[in-house]
Amino acid sequence: MEIKEFIENFAEQFDDTTVDVLSVETKFRELDEWSSLIALSVIAMVDEVYGITINGEDIRNSQTIGDLFNRIKNK
Repeated sequence: MEIKEFIENFAEQFDDTTVDVLSVETKFRELDEWSSLIALSVIAMVDEVYGITINGEDIRNSQTIGDLFNRIKNK
């Protein structure tokens, strides 16, 4: 699992937020488009693409996309 690919997959969960505004340091919960529905989409994407189960607590305990990536990578 590579961070670049993860950011691209993460960006696909948004309608208006593009991959070029996202980085490892992006505080994803501060994005205008972030919502509980996007969070559920991210959870589903991680399960589908990476075969790893995460939950809302994993998202709540992550500040940045990099934090979430590392949390998933360590599962």
